Amino acid sequence: MAPPKNQEALLAQFREELVQQDLIHEGDTIGTDDDTLLRFLRARQFNLKHATVMWKNCQHWRNTVEGVGMDELYRQIDPFDYPEREHVFDCWPLYFHKVDKKGRPLNFHHFGGINLTKLQKNMTLERFWQTVIVNCEALTREVLPAAAEAAGRPISGTFVVVDLSSFGISQFWQMKDFARSSFQVSQDFFPETMAQLAIVNAPMGFSTIWNAMKPWLAKETVAKVAIYGSDYRRALLELIDPDALPAALGGTCTCDEHGGCMQSNAGPWMRHRRERRAAWLDGKRETLALMSGELHGGIRTGEKAAENAPAMAAAAANGVEASPSDERSPASGSTSETSSLATPSTPASPPSRSRDASLERLRKEHPDTRQVQTGDLHGEAAI
Repeated sequence: MAPPKNQEALLAQFREELVQQDLIHEGDTIGTDDDTLLRFLRARQFNLKHATVMWKNCQHWRNTVEGVGMDELYRQIDPFDYPEREHVFDCWPLYFHKVDKKGRPLNFHHFGGINLTKLQKNMTLERFWQTVIVNCEALTREVLPAAAEAAGRPISGTFVVVDLSSFGISQFWQMKDFARSSFQVSQDFFPETMAQLAIVNAPMGFSTIWNAMKPWLAKETVAKVAIYGSDYRRALLELIDPDALPAALGGTCTCDEHGGCMQSNAGPWMRHRRERRAAWLDGKRETLALMSGELHGGIRTGEKAAENAPAMAAAAANGVEASPSDERSPASGSTSETSSLATPSTPASPPSRSRDASLERLRKEHPDTRQVQTGDLHGEAAI
């Protein structure tokens, strides 16, 4: 959707409406910059009433999610370093890894590796869902701001690559409830953060699965999807440098020094991350995000900085490839760290239950985020 001619006026009206309804405050970790507000406006076709309802629902969810709220959950679980992370990656591989030619963070998912039965041997589905939520939060809180700092300009969203190698109907039935819930959370509470989606290694018969998945997605999201069989390499390399694309998907990157691309966390968001998170947890820093100048220098503490530094670009900026510069090197992984602080201790997990029982509990506890999206996705939500 092209931005309306009166976008600046609508943005000012939206901010004023949020202020009047006491829905926005300095330092809110949802983000208070213009680009964050524009994401919500775009998600609701610049309808001020609908965008305000969406923002209100999002703030309520952030304050109550998992019974502790997003800020506390993000303190409890470090999305880049929690005890079960290696086990999760073995059963549901998904990770951020470097950036594409436009400077957008790359987010890889390998659906063929999904095995929820194996996953539940070491963690509950409730705990796994919490790791999914903080992974969503990491995109807007840390990954996009760092990508913007590396590119030297705003970055609007991530480029998602879904690998369906070895993916079959059995994996689909295992993951469909979690995938549907993840899509819903992303669209409702982290709107307009997926710039592009490429599905590769799509098997024969995938059209049946895709037709089942499309109703979960907003029509704007579906329009950003490209589906390839095994002949995807050239298409990906038109958008991603070989040294940023994992070798398993046709690139040259192996991240051997970090235990492989999946475990590396490679990207500018890892620059001084251990120190930044420690300072944030200790209250010496108000934002965990990489701030201006920190990509090539040391971290700053004790100064005021809003969460979610401006990281979103106007739609037109997405069509401009990042020009070669010294800043591209950190984005290719040279600034990555292998880990950050250990996850703070969390309450013991409840006794293991069947997958169906766990999913049913999740749907009951969060019905507002787990209803399948059908019909007019931009209709007015209930307040």
